[in-house]
Amino acid sequence: MNKLPHCVWRATTGQQTRCMSKFSAKKAAASATTLLQNEQQIPLSLQQSRENSATTAETATCPHLSAPLEEAAGSRIHTTAEWQNALPYNEIPGPKPIPILGNTWRLMPIIGQYTISDVAKISSLLHERYGRIVRFGGLIGRPDLLFIYDADEIEKCYRSEGPTPFRPSMPSLVKYKSVVRKDFFGELGGVVGVHGEPWRQFRSRVQKPVLQLSTIRRYLQPLEVITQDFLVRCEQLLDENEELPADFDNEIHKWSLECIGRVALDTRLGCLEPNLSPDSEPQQIIDAAKYALRNVATLELKAPYWRYFPTPLWTRYVKNMNFFVDVCMKYIQSATERLKTQGPSQHAGEPSLLEKVILSQKSDKIATIMALDLILVGIDTISMAVCSMLYQLATRPLEQEKLHEELKRLLPDPNTPLTIPLLDQMHQLKAFIKEVFRMYSTVIGNGRTLMEDSVICGYQVPKGVQAVFPTIVTGNMEEYVTDAATFRPERWLKTQQGGFEGKLHPFASLPYGYGARMCLGRRFADLEMQILLAKLLRNYKLEYNHAPLEYAVTFMYAPEGPLRFKMTRI
Repeated sequence: MNKLPHCVWRATTGQQTRCMSKFSAKKAAASATTLLQNEQQIPLSLQQSRENSATTAETATCPHLSAPLEEAAGSRIHTTAEWQNALPYNEIPGPKPIPILGNTWRLMPIIGQYTISDVAKISSLLHERYGRIVRFGGLIGRPDLLFIYDADEIEKCYRSEGPTPFRPSMPSLVKYKSVVRKDFFGELGGVVGVHGEPWRQFRSRVQKPVLQLSTIRRYLQPLEVITQDFLVRCEQLLDENEELPADFDNEIHKWSLECIGRVALDTRLGCLEPNLSPDSEPQQIIDAAKYALRNVATLELKAPYWRYFPTPLWTRYVKNMNFFVDVCMKYIQSATERLKTQGPSQHAGEPSLLEKVILSQKSDKIATIMALDLILVGIDTISMAVCSMLYQLATRPLEQEKLHEELKRLLPDPNTPLTIPLLDQMHQLKAFIKEVFRMYSTVIGNGRTLMEDSVICGYQVPKGVQAVFPTIVTGNMEEYVTDAATFRPERWLKTQQGGFEGKLHPFASLPYGYGARMCLGRRFADLEMQILLAKLLRNYKLEYNHAPLEYAVTFMYAPEGPLRFKMTRI
């Protein structure tokens, strides 16, 4: 059910890119067709022939690295037997680029094989065709992508990184923060799209209050109130068949934004009010977040013309980002004034997250940038994860019944307020969340830009290459997960909790990443999802009585189509 589908390397339809002349388009199409035929006819062993094993191949490297590639020549690793016995970089298998267009043509209209929504399928196909390491080079305007499907090698990459790992992320956001709005951000770029020492310094300023357990506990009751309001809203939306509307995903976005607004901006934004107009502030925030995040792949995987002149897509992206900054500044300034006149709010004996940051850093700007990053990355990520979890619950009645029984045991009275100790005992619920992330990882992969020459899977890999760790694939590989094709939440439980013995590689499924650059808001994300599922499944039954949905990538990996769930009180 809902597995990544198999498909062949085929062309898809679309509009022809404007910058290509008819002649060049025909020529590129002919080259692409020839390449496809060759890839299908030539044995893999010949495609990987070692034509020039003594020479290291040229590689496109990350433009954000300050040191040139050649400086790695004196690296100590070059004197090791591991390096000297490794195969050269140019022998890593992967799709062959064509002249001029490289491999970018594969995502182009008319002549290409894929759309952006196929990214998860591409990742799976690369592994099936080329093996545990794949070089995807020749992408116009960006470094080579090195897909690594070996969980042991992924672990080695993570564990060898230094205190300031370089995570390849959103060059569009990098340009916005460091060029377009340098007047606002200056040297304070935040934690998203920022690297090196500036990233470390900013994260060190906000990390403690964000990750403190006392801060997380403070927001349990406020987030429970928001979730209860959301469920009341859901009941109001049910039609005569007790089904939620086709655009229910937008309602989930409203709930997610209301939760994040309460945490990051210290306010209720009013997202759950009935009949929000399209020009209301909450709906504008949701629309701006969707647009900014869901066009990241288009901006960065297709030809990046926006880097050289303001394309319509880039212009609208900047407008949306400016709107985010203005909204955050408005609420931060309000919180600052309230703090000056009334002092810290001290709910549950703790100042709010925003108050802690303002008081400790004495800076509205740091608080604004922190809130911007939390909102920008959190709205769509959490919303799409919840869409996936609700779909899996609705299509897996036996799993849903297990969770309901656990919740009924822990919460005999359905109106019992949630507490941290109660959440800690919801083992089945937490295991279900982890299993959804394993099989249908909302974030299809993590990655790092290599900061030094490395040996990976027996190949010499130069620094500057972007290593991709495709969680959506490795989490479903039998060699790392026992019975990987079967949805079994109990694999995450201890034996005494009803779990079973089997393989579960700790680096095969990492929805929040690992190490110093692990997701900063992960504890809030977990809390929000656990509260929603606990309140929903204790009181309602969820069903899905329509044609199965396929999963696709917008910015996140989630079911594509109307989420017309039937929601019945029990």
